[in-house]
Amino acid sequence: MDPVVTTLVILALAIAAFMSNRVPLGIVAIGVSVALWATGILDLGQALSGFGDPTVIFIAALFVVSEALDATGVTAWAGQQVIGRAGTGRKVLLVVVCLLVAAVTALISVNGAVAALIPVVVVVATRAGVAPSQMLMPLAFSAHAGSLLALTGTPVNIIVSEAAADAGARPFGFFEFGLVGVPLVVGTVLIIALLGRRLLPSRAPSILPQDVSAHARALRSQYRLPEGTELLGVRRGATEVVVAPRSSLIGLHLFPGMVTPSGDLVVLAVQRGGEDLVGAETTLQAGDTLLLGGGWDELERNTAGPEVLVVDDPARVRRSVPLGDGAKRAIGVLAVMVVLLATGIVPAAIAGLAAASALVLLRVVTPTQAYRSVSWTTVVLVAGMIPLSTAFITTGTADVIAGGLLSLVGESTPYLALAAMCVLTMVLGQLISNTATVLIVAPIAVVVAADLGVSVLPFMMALTVSGAASFLTPVATPANTMVLEPGGYRFGDYWKLGLPLLLFFLLVAVLYVPLIWPF
Repeated sequence: MDPVVTTLVILALAIAAFMSNRVPLGIVAIGVSVALWATGILDLGQALSGFGDPTVIFIAALFVVSEALDATGVTAWAGQQVIGRAGTGRKVLLVVVCLLVAAVTALISVNGAVAALIPVVVVVATRAGVAPSQMLMPLAFSAHAGSLLALTGTPVNIIVSEAAADAGARPFGFFEFGLVGVPLVVGTVLIIALLGRRLLPSRAPSILPQDVSAHARALRSQYRLPEGTELLGVRRGATEVVVAPRSSLIGLHLFPGMVTPSGDLVVLAVQRGGEDLVGAETTLQAGDTLLLGGGWDELERNTAGPEVLVVDDPARVRRSVPLGDGAKRAIGVLAVMVVLLATGIVPAAIAGLAAASALVLLRVVTPTQAYRSVSWTTVVLVAGMIPLSTAFITTGTADVIAGGLLSLVGESTPYLALAAMCVLTMVLGQLISNTATVLIVAPIAVVVAADLGVSVLPFMMALTVSGAASFLTPVATPANTMVLEPGGYRFGDYWKLGLPLLLFFLLVAVLYVPLIWPF
């Protein structure tokens, strides 16, 4: 079979698998690499080259940095500080939420920023008497716009920057994305503020994230502890556990104030059926509830085994405590990484690896935490799809598609070609991962720019903008999916606000981008 046809068949099968949602994204990406090798399109080194690509390494390292900021309460602190000063006015709160998540996204990625701020936004919205459904979709959509403020906002930025350099142009600067990101954020916030009330539902959420201050009050009330008792602090916390069936703790004599057998935790209270146990009744039985206090690390370690069932995971609760242990170190490492990326002293992958390593050495995150923080689905997706971009170039598939595109729109103006490229990216981006979409379209954009004899930079930047316009469905990005249940949304809610934003992004990509990065 002709190599071009083979490559297109593999692409079509990959898109069908992505859209089916029945095959894990990582398996689809690996299948693409294996298929390219099995059909002889690429040799083994080329087929597996994505797994050693500097872009992939940098993306993986950013997940560790994001985990450090989240786990130490930096994002929770930022959210509380900014939103807490915004008052209770709906429109002011909405604007503050949008600007905050955009700024945070620029440093720790779309998914990390949205995940960290969902609990804060829900609590603030509820206290202000605003339906969370009026706030959470704007949170996700503003994060998409904020991903264009800096190189670290999304893996797509890194991909197009490297693609531009590989095409003989230059990589984009760390803050260069902000030239288009700032107008996108401003326009997104204005559209949401003006149209949001009418286009967003006012619906009760099916799931409410935890309010840490309310959680502490509930624990004090449940266990009848003194009002001034500090349960959730920077270094120490508390968690409820239930004695598991067949636990070795059954029959043990415990009482409030004593140290647990491990020597790491203190028993704050013991209850059976909601009633305090005292005296001889404190011999534990299956189903008894303990309130344990101690250092966060000790709580996580001692409640991870089969002896007890944890009511509220201390690792999750800890993230909502503002500026926890290690926060200053995390901020310092982040600042150094940003300086390295902005100045270009070292390659991006080296800056990312150095930051991730420093966070582990400084004990901001543990090695296990660092490994678990990496979204391996994203890493494998990018690594597996990079060889497809290589195949598009080496087999001439990109030339064929680019030629067909140019014959359709004509070569009189590059604006039409740019518009067609953006529309293609936006359509695919609603159905499959925007990262996978950009990896597919990027080599085509490179060839189109070369055939027209114009700079590849506007095509790459417009591709980034188009990739960020994943607004029409809850499955377009993980951030869209994250707000689905907390906001009480339905599938058809997204396009109502998403369509005006998508059209705005299209106009920016086609008309504004070429003004900053001329053809």
